[in-house]
Amino acid sequence: MYIPHFNAVHDEDAIRGFVGDVGSAELITVGPDGFPLATLLPVLWHGDTVIAHMAKANPQWRTIGTDTPALMVVAGPQAYVSPSWYATKAEHGRVVPTWNYSAVHLTGTATLHTEPEWLRHAVTALTDRHEERREAPWSVDDTPAGFVDKQLRAIVGIELTVVRVEAKDKLSQNRSDDDRIGVLQGLSESDDPRDVKVAERMARVAHPG
Repeated sequence: MYIPHFNAVHDEDAIRGFVGDVGSAELITVGPDGFPLATLLPVLWHGDTVIAHMAKANPQWRTIGTDTPALMVVAGPQAYVSPSWYATKAEHGRVVPTWNYSAVHLTGTATLHTEPEWLRHAVTALTDRHEERREAPWSVDDTPAGFVDKQLRAIVGIELTVVRVEAKDKLSQNRSDDDRIGVLQGLSESDDPRDVKVAERMARVAHPG
């Protein structure tokens, strides 16, 4: 990923928090014809390992064996930035549109899992992670005996061992203070909730904590 120095994110806790908040990633591998394949999957990242699973009906899993090179792309809020929001537009007019966004790339080696115990653990861990915020969390154990075992036969597990982490916040850091204020105001006043999300992230990056 191309990351100018002013867009780079180095705080490991912040990067892991971002991936946890998004909760999903595009898994990218190379097919037998040499062309890339991608699937959006729920993910859970602990230590140097990301776990996920996909349907057996999805042919992408057949590209994964043991230690297969793979990339997971985690995409956060993104928005179009209008030049009309820049203070410098009124000064000299030499401004153009851009796109603000946040993203993390996790590069590593993927391994396929079909063992029932591994799959049950992965499904349970992913479910518990997303149910923990609910007032009455649903549990894998709430299902009738044998039901989950049957469902597990329809999926395969993916384990990514992460060897490189790249994180980027492209949030107008290269603009003047007045230009950034203008972008923040423009996005905050938008009717599009995605724009508002980017404005919120801009504010957090400018004033962490």
